Amino acid sequence: MESVVLVLTALEDVTADRVIEALHERGATVVRVDPGDAGPTLGFEFRLGCGESAWHGQLSTASRRVDVEAVTAVYYRRPTPYTARFAHLPGQVREFAAAEARHGLGGVLHSLCRALYVNHPVAVARADFKPAQLQRFAALGLRVPATLITNDAEQARRFAVEHGRVIYKSFRGLPEGPGGCAGAIWAQRIEADALDDSVSVTAHLFQAEIPKTGDVRVTVVGRRVFAQRITTPDGALDWRRGDWDRLAHTPVVVPEPVRTALYGYLASFGLVFGCFDFALTGQGTAPEDWWAIECNPNGQWGWLPDAPAIAAAFVDILSSGGSRRP
Repeated sequence: MESVVLVLTALEDVTADRVIEALHERGATVVRVDPGDAGPTLGFEFRLGCGESAWHGQLSTASRRVDVEAVTAVYYRRPTPYTARFAHLPGQVREFAAAEARHGLGGVLHSLCRALYVNHPVAVARADFKPAQLQRFAALGLRVPATLITNDAEQARRFAVEHGRVIYKSFRGLPEGPGGCAGAIWAQRIEADALDDSVSVTAHLFQAEIPKTGDVRVTVVGRRVFAQRITTPDGALDWRRGDWDRLAHTPVVVPEPVRTALYGYLASFGLVFGCFDFALTGQGTAPEDWWAIECNPNGQWGWLPDAPAIAAAFVDILSSGGSRRP
């Protein structure tokens, strides 16, 4: 049976497009599926028992049919939430249908015994919490900024006074508003006297500002490490808030102790790949110049100058499938 790489993502996904194109160039058999399409345009039947110890059966799209037992690698990117497929249904019915699809179809797609997942959605979910990320960074010997997570305004004010220059960051992006548009809250400096009782409404993340000389995005795929120093034209505190086409990128060498820590980080969460953000101090050449900020376990990298090399690293892993674990 021919080996298949299954790509689980939404229709519009430029990052996944790069990997799929590279897989085709390598001669791999690729099937792209959005589990959120469950319904008339995406059918499935899976069986277990009668001497079978693993799920077998088929996924059927409008143009393709794939035997799930032939899947040796799964590239899990950003599939559409199941709730979107059933948005037209009444509330209770909608929630029930979405949960059934997630636990039924999703349950099988998360349990393919022969497949190597990049990354497994359970591992992504486990590694998606910033408190866990920061704690793991520190445990692995990486430097992290002094951090406070609180809903206590007085504690927040004391932290700001203690550290002088303090940054507020949100844990997540803004959800969709009434017009269907999502948003973001960029990292921003906070003064102690600006913190009032509204802090008590929910959790807030405050960090001591690092006197950084630059930012670095490190993309790790298996044992391959790609690092780009990012500079904004106006020296912005958060490089993500401006025009990405105006960002300057410079390849940078990751010190060996930091590289080793990143391998350990991915292994500890059961990840194959991750996008790490660092703040640099000094010249950025010594390990102590590197301050770990966060890791996106399902991050974007298609906009980086070394995206073709990153895509090739994905293909090396996905095309080897279950025969080799990075």
